[in-house]
Amino acid sequence: MPTSRPVWKGQLRLSLVAIAVELYPATKPNARPTFRQIHEPSGKPINYEKVVAGIGPVDHDEIMKGFEYEKGDYVLLTEDEIDAVKLETKKTLELTQFVGAGEIDPLYFDKPYYVVPADELSEDAFRVVRDALRQSGKIGLGQLTMRGEEYLAAIKPTGTGLLLETLHYETEIRKSDPFFSTISAKKADPELLEVATALIDKKTAPFHASAFRDHYEQALRELIARKLKAKGRKLATAPDRPEKPHGGDNVIDLMAALRRSLGSDEAPKKPAAKAAPRKKAS
Repeated sequence: MPTSRPVWKGQLRLSLVAIAVELYPATKPNARPTFRQIHEPSGKPINYEKVVAGIGPVDHDEIMKGFEYEKGDYVLLTEDEIDAVKLETKKTLELTQFVGAGEIDPLYFDKPYYVVPADELSEDAFRVVRDALRQSGKIGLGQLTMRGEEYLAAIKPTGTGLLLETLHYETEIRKSDPFFSTISAKKADPELLEVATALIDKKTAPFHASAFRDHYEQALRELIARKLKAKGRKLATAPDRPEKPHGGDNVIDLMAALRRSLGSDEAPKKPAAKAAPRKKAS
């Protein structure tokens, strides 16, 4: 059973079938070291007060939520007024559409959550939806409300459960044209492309997340351990790293770099007629 508390409880609905489910974050919020601002002379953490310009600190019960409809002008809303906004998605996540597993651009995916049945009575229907999604190769789409916001969500099977991923709305995504407009549409040089493709083939392997480590986090933890061991000493300044050469005579020939990456100074030869066929790029 999960040791954390669910972030959402409600019904997963497919047409007339309603399944009681719970949502749990699939990622750890504190996997990396976190820091607080500290007052060095006293060693105590710095706290922040709610202040108003020209007035100073204010009491918590004097604070309301406001929407800025014009510069400096706000519509004030009470918590009761906000809570009174009725949305079906507060308690129900209805699967209203299904798409192919590869149809959603990864750009839209935001945060992952595990979906589990809330009780034993819900497991039978839960398994049916899970296995139907897996067999059809589809992803279910719907909307739900969490923490005062309505999210677009995608649901797909994972292991014996379901994975829900919140999606960005189209209005949240920046158009790529301003960023890519200066990049030429010219095709890559065929010879360079062949070498680069061979390098990709050489480095292709199944994905295992455990094969990768967060080197920055590891370095931070080692630094913290050293500081704790030598408590009271000032943080040593990290040694300056030599600047990487750039521009001019230091520009490395692209073809030479690709060939060295392949471990050969010779360009890869095209396979002979009787040789095993090369893996086609997907």
